[in-house]
Amino acid sequence: MDELLVKYLLGETSAEESRMAEQWINASKDNKRYYDHFRLIWEESLQLTVTHEIDENDAWARFQQRIAPQEQEQDTATSNNVIAFPVKKKKTVWRAAAAVAVLMFGAWVAHFYYETNANRVTLASSEDVRIDTLPDGSVVTLNKNSSLAYARDFKGNVRAVTLKGEAFFNVAPNKAKPFEITVDDVTVRVVGTSFNVKNTRDKTEIIVETGIVTVAKRRNQVKLLPKQKATVLKKDDAPVIEKNSDELYNFYRTQEFVCNNTPLHQLVDALNESYNAKITINNPAIRNLPITTTFHRKDPLNLILGVIVETQNIQIEQKDGKIMLK
Repeated sequence: MDELLVKYLLGETSAEESRMAEQWINASKDNKRYYDHFRLIWEESLQLTVTHEIDENDAWARFQQRIAPQEQEQDTATSNNVIAFPVKKKKTVWRAAAAVAVLMFGAWVAHFYYETNANRVTLASSEDVRIDTLPDGSVVTLNKNSSLAYARDFKGNVRAVTLKGEAFFNVAPNKAKPFEITVDDVTVRVVGTSFNVKNTRDKTEIIVETGIVTVAKRRNQVKLLPKQKATVLKKDDAPVIEKNSDELYNFYRTQEFVCNNTPLHQLVDALNESYNAKITINNPAIRNLPITTTFHRKDPLNLILGVIVETQNIQIEQKDGKIMLK
């Protein structure tokens, strides 16, 4: 594709080649961005070819090696297109300029990558819950196996972060600079509030404790108030709002399993995550049994399960490291 772009910039493409180049450029934002930078560097490289002598054959060979992998990824019709240049002088100029452009573009990519990563911070929690204070004073609690990435100094008009996994946010107020969380294709936007965000394989869940939170997916946007929850399924576009009276979501932060008419299967999920256990419910009839009690993380798992079995009149079986409720 780089060869076609060079020819397009020289104004030597046929009508069909121009159409192909423009179609590729407009196919995505990434393509447009690539072309804009390529054009800028191309224009600078043309100036360099006027004042610098270049070994044409060596430069062209390096250019060909550089673009070969990219050409293989392009559309078959484009990659198989043979580009002929009947005027030798122009061929020499654009070959030399192309070699300079590739060198300069490579330098730009390296600089951009270094600068971006040097100013980017990633927090990871691994096997332990992690609490950190962000540059703006906001406090984030990362659940196990979660990560949060953000610009070191929160430059720009938005305090933007990217979350993978689960975290509780206590956001420092700043009306002039909203706090925005990206979780897959879901955006959570606030000014100053506290809330929990959990991302799993099939959904993203947001629970608000204080303040107002805006949740958006594509063009669908909703506002959440305290004690409300929004669930966004991967397969759906619109967030679904419901009242939230359950505090179990806080277990990784408070070290307490607070259940308020909480379905048994939700408590089991929390116990599995907290204790690295393998508890399953083998009887569908008891999956949604309401549990109202509080357990503490310092309590042994067997003690918690014993209370559940006795109070809910269910059976328990342990085998090969697995625990089955039925």
